[in-house]
Amino acid sequence: MPPETNRKGAKGGRATRSEIVAAADRLIYESGYGDTSFSDIADAVGMSRGNFYYHFRTKDAILDAVIDERQAATRAMLEGWAAEADDPIARICAFIRILIVNGEKIREHGCPVGTLCNELAKLDHNAFPGAVEIFAQFRDWLTERFTELGRGEEAQGLALRVLAFSQGAATLYTAFRDDTWVATEVDRMCAWVHELAAQ
Repeated sequence: MPPETNRKGAKGGRATRSEIVAAADRLIYESGYGDTSFSDIADAVGMSRGNFYYHFRTKDAILDAVIDERQAATRAMLEGWAAEADDPIARICAFIRILIVNGEKIREHGCPVGTLCNELAKLDHNAFPGAVEIFAQFRDWLTERFTELGRGEEAQGLALRVLAFSQGAATLYTAFRDDTWVATEVDRMCAWVHELAAQ
């Protein structure tokens, strides 16, 4: 097979794998890991089981790839927020406002990080630490922002408070489907950040 064909084939394989991971990510988020089967993912990408096994031999391997992709997407999102604003207050509020930006999905399915962590914890799954690492990315990034605000030793505690708010609000958003309440709480949390910075 000529080299050019090899290159195209490799690129096509990477594209197919990415398509599988994207479909699995969506299905795991919407239905849960336990209720998402190989067949569900294969059907979502229109692929035979034989071709599917060429890319992933087990469902756990797909889960690992989904978590890797979520970690990479989280890093890219945090870097984007850092590039868009120099002000740590604006950066923290960008995180808080994710409840509004992703409001429709959160209202229907909850927080993608929180729901996955909860399910994997109940299953005592080996992939649980990888899912928790996404929360750690948020915690560490928020800690850096509060450190920039001069909060020193309390920076990590403040970061965890913001994380706790976002998880609690996401859970209640899914339960009550109240857009107005979420918008009000997001505004209040951002006001708290501004007050904290002024102290």
